Amino acid sequence: MRVFVTGASGHVGSALIPELLGAGHEVVGLARSDTSAAALAAAGVAVHRGDLDDLAGLRQAAAAADGVIHLAFKHESMVTGDYAGAADADLKALNALADALAGTGKPLVSTSGTLLLAQAAAGRTGTETDAAESGPRIDSENAVIAFAGRGIRSSVVRLPPTVHSSLDHHGFIPTLIAIARDKGVSGYVGDGSNRWPAGHTLDAAHLYRLALESAPAGSRLHAVGDEGVPFREIAEVIGRRLGVPAVSIPAADAGEHFGFLGALVSIDNPTSSRLTQELLGWKPEHPGLIEDLEEDHYFVEPAAS
Repeated sequence: MRVFVTGASGHVGSALIPELLGAGHEVVGLARSDTSAAALAAAGVAVHRGDLDDLAGLRQAAAAADGVIHLAFKHESMVTGDYAGAADADLKALNALADALAGTGKPLVSTSGTLLLAQAAAGRTGTETDAAESGPRIDSENAVIAFAGRGIRSSVVRLPPTVHSSLDHHGFIPTLIAIARDKGVSGYVGDGSNRWPAGHTLDAAHLYRLALESAPAGSRLHAVGDEGVPFREIAEVIGRRLGVPAVSIPAADAGEHFGFLGALVSIDNPTSSRLTQELLGWKPEHPGLIEDLEEDHYFVEPAAS
């Protein structure tokens, strides 16, 4: 299968590319920079130059493919406070991809997050059947599910907030570690009993491939290994590895302490992947979050420039 992948040079993309190539698929990767293009070419990937705002280019690449996996998101905009703008660009890109695939029965696998279930499944473990009605990025997820009615074998992979591995250099865990280094404490909010699900990068990549190959149209899938790790436990491991105390941060101070993560660190988001495992025969096989944090790769100091 010829597969067009956006976000091919990113965190999950760096694991997905060898997963796809190893299964015999041909991969075309979206690259917005010379650096990304060179990295993709070196990995054996055909390069399509462009970005999420190049809607005509996205349609062209999708039309030439047998399937599409959409990983890209404007994370820089999210970090700087324009989450709504990033979500709007995501929805426009997805509609462009769908325009090219409509009526073909080809697969379109998109990306969402389990944190979007914090309200839809408040007070209990979220499942693949839970869905919110509307909101930034929620609208993208719901649009992809609706694409099934346009003759597209569409599915959404919901990633947990912590997709972890030695390939994770800019995600929430490296960010929490950097904050703890900078502040001299590893923080959690309140008693830190709120839970975050987690999944290993390699397990997530495998799930994307299975979704591409066989997920039924209109499927919501969860790339979750750990259903819910108490945030305080995450903070305590980070603190111990850095040699700094783990401390409670008052909720009123979370924004100042955690920056753009301030609104997320107290969310309780236990999430199951049981239905995903039953549907596709997928099973998490790699280390869980706490075991991964006990390895050294997250705690090697960045090289001085």
